[in-house]
Amino acid sequence: MQQNLHTHTTFSDGSDQPGKYIEAAISNGLTSLGFSDHSPLPFENTFALREEETGKYCEAIIDLKEEYKCQMPGAKCQVEVFLGMEADYIPGIGHSFSYFRENYPLDYLIGSVHLVRNGTPDDLWFIDGPDPATYEEGLNRFFGGDIRKGVTAYYRQINEMMSGNKMDIIGHFDKIKMHNRGRFFSETEPWYLSVVDETLDLVRKCGVIVEVNTRGVYKKRSDSLFPGDAILKKIHELKIPVLLSSDAHKPHEVSMLFAETRKTLLGLGFSEIMRLTANGWTTVSL
Repeated sequence: MQQNLHTHTTFSDGSDQPGKYIEAAISNGLTSLGFSDHSPLPFENTFALREEETGKYCEAIIDLKEEYKCQMPGAKCQVEVFLGMEADYIPGIGHSFSYFRENYPLDYLIGSVHLVRNGTPDDLWFIDGPDPATYEEGLNRFFGGDIRKGVTAYYRQINEMMSGNKMDIIGHFDKIKMHNRGRFFSETEPWYLSVVDETLDLVRKCGVIVEVNTRGVYKKRSDSLFPGDAILKKIHELKIPVLLSSDAHKPHEVSMLFAETRKTLLGLGFSEIMRLTANGWTTVSL
């Protein structure tokens, strides 16, 4: 009963057509796969859906849903397909999440922060991508090199996202640590733990699912999962629901490190994870 709901195709910043990911999912034993290309943004970029292509994206995934669904009672489905989107939240920039829900037939929505705003719409700190230098340059340019200010702005932006928008899943909760690698701050510092606790409390109140994202580890950009063990322990104590995702940008990544991460979750006390079905959300045993 393996599932991955965080998948990017050539409609945004993925490497291949949707059908290739389904073939890989079947080969890797997944029973369902959700597509979550990045929501369109009102400025030039290389990673998000284009506004004019969003309808085509939805149509392509819906066609695959029909192609792979069970056609008759007792038939064996190869893989169940879901249509989702990873909505990028930047205060004051782009559509509200309700716009995507109202205008496109989405099965679920992931809410994420990749660009941290500080001041004008042009003051955006890009915390993602393969180059650590981009992270450091943005920190210096937009936050004067003050990591505490930058990290706090990241978590406050997540809080604002949850307070003003409805989403099913929060993406890569502590991605702000990805290019840190112990260079700028420690995840055990009291100020960091305080802002994390504030955000987790809001996650619990909003009833949002936290994804346990394996991408940082298998791409060797992070020493731990998103979120890491210490935060996962807090999530378990708060009884916040989680699911497992690979944040795949290439077909072969659809279930990378799933077996290892299941063991990690079991070791931290988790016994179940969330799963999306045609009838809505349910829990399944690890």
